[in-house]
Amino acid sequence: MKRLFLIVVLGCFGLLLNGTVWAAGPETLVVGVSSDIHTLDPSVSSDNYDWRQIYPCYDRLVAYKAGSTEVEPSAAESWSVNEDGTIWTFSIRRGIAFDDGTPLDAGAVKFAFERTLQIGRGPADNIGAIDSVEVLDDYTVQITLKNAFGPFIQTLATDAASIMNPNIMKHEKDGDLAQGWLAENTDGSGPFRLAEWTRGQRAVLEAKPDYWGGPAQIKQAVIRFMSESADRRMALERGDIDIAENILIDQLPALEENPDVEVNKYPSQLVEYVYINNRKPGLDDPRVRQALCFAVDYDGIIHYVLQGQGVQMRGPVPEGMWGHKKDLFQHKRDVSKAKALLKEAGQEDLELTLIYSERRSSWEQIATILQANFADAGITLNLELMANPTLRDQVDKGNFELCLGAWSPDYADPSMFMNFWFDSDNWGLPGNRSFYKNERVDQLIRKSVTLSDQEKRVELYNRAQEIIMDEAPYIFLYQVKTIVPMRKNVKGYVYNPMLESMYNFQDIWKK
Repeated sequence: MKRLFLIVVLGCFGLLLNGTVWAAGPETLVVGVSSDIHTLDPSVSSDNYDWRQIYPCYDRLVAYKAGSTEVEPSAAESWSVNEDGTIWTFSIRRGIAFDDGTPLDAGAVKFAFERTLQIGRGPADNIGAIDSVEVLDDYTVQITLKNAFGPFIQTLATDAASIMNPNIMKHEKDGDLAQGWLAENTDGSGPFRLAEWTRGQRAVLEAKPDYWGGPAQIKQAVIRFMSESADRRMALERGDIDIAENILIDQLPALEENPDVEVNKYPSQLVEYVYINNRKPGLDDPRVRQALCFAVDYDGIIHYVLQGQGVQMRGPVPEGMWGHKKDLFQHKRDVSKAKALLKEAGQEDLELTLIYSERRSSWEQIATILQANFADAGITLNLELMANPTLRDQVDKGNFELCLGAWSPDYADPSMFMNFWFDSDNWGLPGNRSFYKNERVDQLIRKSVTLSDQEKRVELYNRAQEIIMDEAPYIFLYQVKTIVPMRKNVKGYVYNPMLESMYNFQDIWKK
């Protein structure tokens, strides 16, 4: 019996070591999430699931106020702007340093912004209004914009504006600006640093006791990668994790009945949709894309998969965002119309492949429903599940026909949808994941983003939306509520719709 007891104890200890079981103490917060990190480089990643780990490790000139779309001073203690809104001057807060003691000064800001713009990936679009960055003195930096850009100050609170240590350049290889190294490491002045990343298992963020803004109340945040919704739910109920992301709607009632768990629901601007690759043969015909949109049972998906916790999108700008057009055309399921459009386009025997990942727990159900919906219209839909990092690579290269996707804004401006999704300069991961191109739409949305008059901007965006709905570059599915189940002893969490899937780890504590 003693020998058996010893074996059981050692076996349990082994489970603790390999990460299968995690019993978190009061100074450790554990979050169960659905998918692994793709990259940790803030100049490269366009994925909120990466930003979950990146954002707490860096400072930015400004920060979002708790639960608000408004910003407040952070690494910049103050700023001024000239009359035409093109020259911004920031005074940098003294006493902020990176881990190696290098000060966060005007030179570090210049380095970070110029590196992001030079790399030219998705994050560069967030701060793409910048024309030049000039160091006026050690703690004063001047940013000149190409044109006045209304939401510019908000863009500086996004992950794209993270300020990294200029000394990362010692890790540069073959002119990569240290992208290889920063993809797997962090080097910021934020309240946390990356202590561990074990692919497929977990990432550990370690709180900095000497952070200039005051130390976090927890000592570490552990992000566990758990692909199955049921596993995350059961781990939350057992207390193995403190917060569970992306739980299937039909599993929420069990959590709501648990006296140790609370299920928080927040109105969000997170949307889910289907990228239609407009460059692929057949899908380059708007009639075929319209047919796909008419084939979908939107109400069925919202009722069955979301259990009513969402609304069908009406065009690209979500409800609650200024620029949303309430009377814009909205597709409804019409199988006869879909079949007629396919016949007119000569695509009555259409066969397509939809790729999707484990990123959202509902996507397997939605993919299956789409498969059945398309079959009713005579379309054969093959389904291919792949790891999220692999899927993102395929999307960026345009190696797909249809793909399930999600998007949430980084700042409260319709350009986050209109310009990112439809500007033909943004093909791939930067935002235009349908590889859509319409010169008139380009003109309208590019003009809108240079104006300061909101009414004129809305007028231009409305005209662009009419064209877009006629050409159907995406299947606009639904806008969802953000649901965050957590243990009741977790305190201090604040949801921010501009920081979807990101946590204010520095303010969270466990009772």
